[in-house]
Amino acid sequence: MKNPTPSVREYRYFNLVMVAFVTVLICSNLIGPAKIAQVDLPLWGLLTFGAGVLFFPISYVFGDILTEVYGYARARKVIWSGFAALAFASIMASIVVALPPAPFWKHQAAYEVAFGSTWRIVLASMIAYFCGEFVNSLVLAKMKLITQGRHLWSRTIGSTIAGEAVDSALFYPLAFYGTGIIPDDKLLLVMLAQFTLKVGVEILFTPITYKIVNWLKRAENEDYYDRQTNFNPFHLKD
Repeated sequence: MKNPTPSVREYRYFNLVMVAFVTVLICSNLIGPAKIAQVDLPLWGLLTFGAGVLFFPISYVFGDILTEVYGYARARKVIWSGFAALAFASIMASIVVALPPAPFWKHQAAYEVAFGSTWRIVLASMIAYFCGEFVNSLVLAKMKLITQGRHLWSRTIGSTIAGEAVDSALFYPLAFYGTGIIPDDKLLLVMLAQFTLKVGVEILFTPITYKIVNWLKRAENEDYYDRQTNFNPFHLKD
């Protein structure tokens, strides 16, 4: 039996999950990148990373929840909403940074460090987000069909591995290769560290993902299978 098109139904909590997804996404790009953190981990040693890594994997958790419960077509619209929000936030941040500061305001330099990302980094972030999130959603939707809805953990972790691999492989070379900010011979190590951390966060959140997904499926009376879905990321009619 063909699933009803997601857009013909209204859901109680879909908008709430969408807002949570976009909020985490904006935080990961505006709050996290301004700080480089370093922690000493057992068996690993010193680990240096951008603080945004704490936020961004959570957006993948929400992306998994959206696709698992509501289907790829609805998740696609949320991914586009996040892309538009990122674009707006980036444009407004650049405008605010460029505004001439008042003579008595002495914090322009700090403000530029926090919100003054170069357009190369901004564009790299948006391209990596767009591709990574769609790969994540696509892989999860396809794996749900293959597994016939069983083994949710395999879909959430497997899709995150695919999505985060695409995200990291695109972002770091596009943003930093040849700039000297990160030495070119260290890019691969940074990519692997960030990828490992992001996937690790997804694994740690798996029990919480299970609880939220199961609760939403009961509350919404929905467990969508993308049997007839058009997976073109630019097809927004469904």
